[in-house]
Amino acid sequence: MNQQGMLDDINEEVHYTRNLIGKDALDARVMEAMRKVPRDEFVPPDMKAAAFANGPLPIGHGQTISQPYIVALMTDMLAPGPEHRILEIGTGSGYQTAILSQLCREVYTVEFVAELSAGAADIFKRLGYDNIETRIGNGYQGWPEHAPYDGIIVTAAATHIPAALVEQLRPGGRMAIPVGQPYSHQELMLVRKDARGKVLADSVLGVAFVPMVEAPTGNLDQE
Repeated sequence: MNQQGMLDDINEEVHYTRNLIGKDALDARVMEAMRKVPRDEFVPPDMKAAAFANGPLPIGHGQTISQPYIVALMTDMLAPGPEHRILEIGTGSGYQTAILSQLCREVYTVEFVAELSAGAADIFKRLGYDNIETRIGNGYQGWPEHAPYDGIIVTAAATHIPAALVEQLRPGGRMAIPVGQPYSHQELMLVRKDARGKVLADSVLGVAFVPMVEAPTGNLDQE
């Protein structure tokens, strides 16, 4: 499987789920970002051969890199624009972050596991993705210092839609977030805040994500 095969698989998944996601094709800019970013740079060495397969892969610390279709779909759900500021909760491997970096002005990404955050930051530097800022911290709290955000993407399943993230979303902004209990039924939700600040949340399709971790006590945030 190569990069083109991955794109073909994404298009096939879009076709199969078109009645759920409400479209026959993802935005061309999103697909171009999926073509440009080398997914194989974001997986462990022993997973390189499977890097472009349309499925999640383990990256250590009980975390995964999401399947390419889900990365593309969640990116498309945000409708990212060139001047947008995006918040990501769950840096993980950094692959989703890198995709977003090709589509917007700034990406701020928060990760609970320090080793994953450091590893992703090293890859961003090596590949020249210089519009990304990383932070170690509690994703449920977001990153209020840079709010409001035009889009927020959460790459682990939250038990509920965090009020702090809704607060940090700009009026007119969008959030893509999987919601549900760990290792049980989860729904990928599109959360929209209208110009008056009213929040609307719609289920897009069923998903399976690792659970979003919340710090039990204390402040883990580090710049």
